[in-house]
Amino acid sequence: MLLAGLPATASQAAGQESCRPDGLYQTPGADVPYCSVYDSAGREKMGADHPRRVIGYFTGWRTGKDGKPAYLASDIPWDKITHINYAFAHVDGGNRLSVGSDGEKNAATGMTWPGVAGAEMDPDLPYKGHFNLLNKFKKQHPDVKTMISVGGWAETGGYFADDGSRVDSGGFYSMATNADGSVNRAGIDTFADSAVDFVRKYGFNGVDIDYEYPTTMKDAGNPLDWSFANGRRAGLVKGYAALMKTLREKLDRAGAADGRHYLLSVAAPSSGYLLRGMETFQVQKYLDYVNIMSYDLHGAWNEYVGPNASLFDDGKDAELAAAGVYGSAQYGGIGYLNTDWAYHYFRGSMPAGRINIGLPYYTRGHKNVQGGTDGLWGKAAASACPAGSGLTKCGDGAVGIDNLWHDLDTNGKESPAGSNPMWHAKNLEKGIVGDYVTDYGFPADTKLTGTYARKYDATLVAPWLWNAEKKVFLSTEDEQSVGAKADYVADRGIGGAMIWELAGDYGWNAAKGQYEMGDTLTSLMYDTFKSAAPYGAKKSNA
Repeated sequence: MLLAGLPATASQAAGQESCRPDGLYQTPGADVPYCSVYDSAGREKMGADHPRRVIGYFTGWRTGKDGKPAYLASDIPWDKITHINYAFAHVDGGNRLSVGSDGEKNAATGMTWPGVAGAEMDPDLPYKGHFNLLNKFKKQHPDVKTMISVGGWAETGGYFADDGSRVDSGGFYSMATNADGSVNRAGIDTFADSAVDFVRKYGFNGVDIDYEYPTTMKDAGNPLDWSFANGRRAGLVKGYAALMKTLREKLDRAGAADGRHYLLSVAAPSSGYLLRGMETFQVQKYLDYVNIMSYDLHGAWNEYVGPNASLFDDGKDAELAAAGVYGSAQYGGIGYLNTDWAYHYFRGSMPAGRINIGLPYYTRGHKNVQGGTDGLWGKAAASACPAGSGLTKCGDGAVGIDNLWHDLDTNGKESPAGSNPMWHAKNLEKGIVGDYVTDYGFPADTKLTGTYARKYDATLVAPWLWNAEKKVFLSTEDEQSVGAKADYVADRGIGGAMIWELAGDYGWNAAKGQYEMGDTLTSLMYDTFKSAAPYGAKKSNA
């Protein structure tokens, strides 16, 4: 490894070049210490038992301070994963990377958890909160890398102020692209410089950009962002490319000075609809790897009932059939709402080993489903559509006990989405009302209506729960589907898998007789990957 502050010799630079991943952009004039992260074949060094990536998103808001179950750094299965993406930082009003004002209520840098085993602060660090704990545990697990993830659905075009209100600042949209569609060079430089300062200050190994979405497709992304995103659509792709190039170069120059290679990744959409509007972008070369968001492929934003994250297409997708995709020469009759399609889309421009497929540890679902087979490929249209529901009829999303992890709309009301952690879905499947329901506002004597029967489609590689009495469909993941997806990754030389989010995994609490937060699915992936061959490191690999 190069010593910080010392220039590399010609022989050292040549040695570092042997570790650069195939196709990764070379920053002019920067002697990047690639070998601090990659081996001589250009494969990431993650520990002897981790030939593939297991990337888990760790969210900052499950602190337990609101009375709901907490998920802290001490709950992460550190020995089973390779990377932790902290979600989320945001772009502030001055175009800088930020997690908000310092203070004891700041979960990232100021909060503490007195009396919670494993949540004791490292006194040697000048900050507290999640960042303190992440660095404390990283000392015990030095092969695990941490990334600061910026953006997300709610904070791509704005951010949450200290009082919890959303500031519609423009976020990524205005930071990277001016109102006239031109590239905002000054905004990008400010953000990239602040990103370098941030990873140095808080001990991160790199930056993950979750920009949803730099596409030309009108009304894509969060409806709260449309007012300033739609007018910039024609220039978003150029701004995105300039942002990623600048980040790569500034991280590389910082890495050359610090004697360590800083990672850069993105969370990329997997939907063919969104990617149509991003077809001219060329950012893969700036990335160490791409995390495909191969989930949210069906949900209550429209009436079509289908799996959240199927691995394959079955030629029967009701949404695609209604759009004429299967008979369209443009798409070659190929369904594009599945993980396999998304993987091959990105595989055309980068090695398999620099691609990670996405796995959701949460459900999506509808109620009042009509038709289909046990709900699959049926329809569930809502009687009235809220703003931002999309181009088709909005869906009748599941609510109540079938929507434990729901968001709130702008009026503070439950957004119907059928969103649940997998541990709650497992309890529904078994007819169990967990004792945690009171934490989410349900009475202690809550009773379930109907039976949640598990169904599975082997062609799609997709499980779901079907409540025939309530006509509720909840798309799930479990050992069978995750095992098949892990095999898919291992067999094709893919880099690994990305999880949204770690807190959704499940484990059985025998003493309580219920499923709770655990690591069953993550452990299954680890067990599959640890005996896998090294991932494909060349673009030319089959």
